[in-house]
Amino acid sequence: MAKVDKKGIVRGKAGSVVYRGYRELNIIQGKPRKFEQTSASIRASTEFGLSSTTAAVIRQAFEPAYVHRDGEAVSRSTQLVYRGLRNSLRGSVGQRDLHDADLESLIGMDFNIRSRLSEVLQVSQRVERDDEGRLSVFMGTLNAKTDLKVPLSISKPVSKYRLRFSLIGFNFRKEYYEYLEVKDVEFRWQAQLEAREIRFETLPEPDQLLMLSVSLLAYSETRMEEGYVLLNSKEFSPCSIIAAFHAEEPGEYPAGPVNMELDGAQQVRGASINNMCYEGNRLLREHERRKEKMLSKTTTSATKRLPKEEENKADLQPGKRVSFSSKP
Repeated sequence: MAKVDKKGIVRGKAGSVVYRGYRELNIIQGKPRKFEQTSASIRASTEFGLSSTTAAVIRQAFEPAYVHRDGEAVSRSTQLVYRGLRNSLRGSVGQRDLHDADLESLIGMDFNIRSRLSEVLQVSQRVERDDEGRLSVFMGTLNAKTDLKVPLSISKPVSKYRLRFSLIGFNFRKEYYEYLEVKDVEFRWQAQLEAREIRFETLPEPDQLLMLSVSLLAYSETRMEEGYVLLNSKEFSPCSIIAAFHAEEPGEYPAGPVNMELDGAQQVRGASINNMCYEGNRLLREHERRKEKMLSKTTTSATKRLPKEEENKADLQPGKRVSFSSKP
């Protein structure tokens, strides 16, 4: 029941609306009520939640590479993962993850849009994978003075640069990622580098989805012997994913919570393996459970209507005379 308070503001419920006050305003809003989700809305929410938790894992894994990210990296990475899932040719909504996605959407993902890698590092790069699964990066010639577009706040104090290539393997169904290998190319601020091949010797596991990033680190020399200070900041910290490859054998979706203990082979290289804080598998299981619940509810509803439909069929038997008069 709505009432008028001593200030003349109507407060309370009246029918389907709620009256409330804010300062000197009288606000009328619809009464909150529960909406039953449709199968389409459940699928959409599952896919978005899956994109969000997947992007969070990617950002966490590459944090040592990008050092500083911009504030919009969260939404931007989520959108790119979501786009990859939507462009997937394998699996339907609610029955797919990044192992099924179109990984082309992730290539070029910048972690700091204030210093895009493609704008800062103007050198050609090509990534290839051999028959055994090892990666190689073919980089063109580089002139540090002309091919690096860095702000004056960096170019003035800089003494040397470091190009860092970080290779990480992911398995979202087993909920772990592994730092496979890091390759650094260091050069002075005025150096000229010849074209080269940067080869990764680590052989990834067949169940790992691979991502390769490139980041540019700038250092200023200090008075201390062989001492350097990192100049990267939130305004300048270019890092981008330049290649992504599907896992050869990603494995099946887990039927329950994943056992996070390392197996024998993983314990040998355990220092480089990290467990994911990943909710994707739980979301997929929850989606399947809700879908089965809705299907069961629909089947039950159809069964309840069945006797009446059968009765109508009985009244319409061929050869039977039907009276137009109302039933007694």
